[in-house]
Amino acid sequence: MRVQICAVGRLRKGPERDLYDDYLTRFDRTGRALALGPAQLIEVEDKKGGGMAAEAILLGRSIPDGALVCTMDERGKLMSSPDFAKQLGDWRDQGRQDVAFVIGGADGIDPDLRARADASLSFGKMVWPHMLVRVMLAEQLYRAASILSGGPYHRA
Repeated sequence: MRVQICAVGRLRKGPERDLYDDYLTRFDRTGRALALGPAQLIEVEDKKGGGMAAEAILLGRSIPDGALVCTMDERGKLMSSPDFAKQLGDWRDQGRQDVAFVIGGADGIDPDLRARADASLSFGKMVWPHMLVRVMLAEQLYRAASILSGGPYHRA
């Protein structure tokens, strides 16, 4: 099952990018044997300043046809890491070819795009900077693959 992270804005060089790249590399390595991955970052940028609605159009275009859409949103479902791993495994086992995790810009995700999502995931009631959400999601993808493979990374 391929994983797309569809996000508003560009993740530039720096510590966030280094962490993101490290965790996605780990996910790709661990997930390969589990039929998870590869993961790909698709970045969109609204250069005309159209706000959430314009970002939603760009994000919508970045989502592969037929992909399961999961928004990253503070109103989404709270999950433990093992529950997230199970969910990822269930989507794979249901025959999903693609899952697209959608991360909005500074103002969040347009309500129309949120409404068409198949799932919504939250990293807590606090609002996180959208650039850090990418890192946190990449780490949780790697952790999920590690859990599903029985690896030692996740200590519960």
